[in-house]
Amino acid sequence: MLNYYTYPHKTSKDWVTFVHGAGGSSSIWFKQIRDFKKHFNVLILDLRGHGNSQPSLKDTFKTKYTFDSITADILEVIDYLKIEKSHFVGISLGTILIRNLAEKRPQLVKSMIMGGAIIKMNFRSQILMKVGNIFKSVVPYMMLYKLFAFIIMPKKNHKKSRLLFVNEAKKLYQKEFIRWFKLTSEINPLLRFFRAKDIKIPTLYVMGAEDHLFLPSIKKIVSEHLTSTLFVIDNCGHVVNVDQPETFNNQTIKFISSLA
Repeated sequence: MLNYYTYPHKTSKDWVTFVHGAGGSSSIWFKQIRDFKKHFNVLILDLRGHGNSQPSLKDTFKTKYTFDSITADILEVIDYLKIEKSHFVGISLGTILIRNLAEKRPQLVKSMIMGGAIIKMNFRSQILMKVGNIFKSVVPYMMLYKLFAFIIMPKKNHKKSRLLFVNEAKKLYQKEFIRWFKLTSEINPLLRFFRAKDIKIPTLYVMGAEDHLFLPSIKKIVSEHLTSTLFVIDNCGHVVNVDQPETFNNQTIKFISSLA
């Protein structure tokens, strides 16, 4: 089972589950926990191979990770804790996992908060993935990860987010990085399906105004999906919860509270 941490609230019945992105860990939410645990029960977890969820013996024989298998990891924790419904907060690739989870178990999801969401890979991000696939087995993975982090978060005010994700990614093994990178082979059809279907679960997209790779497609999807809203944070890049934690917390807590 994945490594996880819970922060129970004395009176609230609402749960909020946080899902980090590839190369991160539960530690990226440290600026959210303090504020969220004042209002809700909080669950944070480390995805497979990240943080303290180190690969098990059975994982070493798995040749391929899939979005479904990683989503099943998250559901295993939630079922073990007997959480019947939860709000979900994700960042980057974590937003894809939340959306996938909502397809599998819609009755479990009260709302989705998608930070630095990925709903479409534009031309530049497609090229980035293709270059990564070509060199993933021959170039040290940290060199690739640092390159990707710089392309996604290029500005001076994104430095804190870049460093945080690079330092977390150092805890991954090369083989683990390659397994996660192979997920890119199934990302396009999955995102195409998500764009086509309005799942009708209240969804808040929180995007940085400087998230140049992913913001344009999110603006388009919000205009098409009736249950979605968008909040854009100025002077902010891809990792909105790290770049502008106070604004992120205020907006997301207000959104969840409005659904009570």
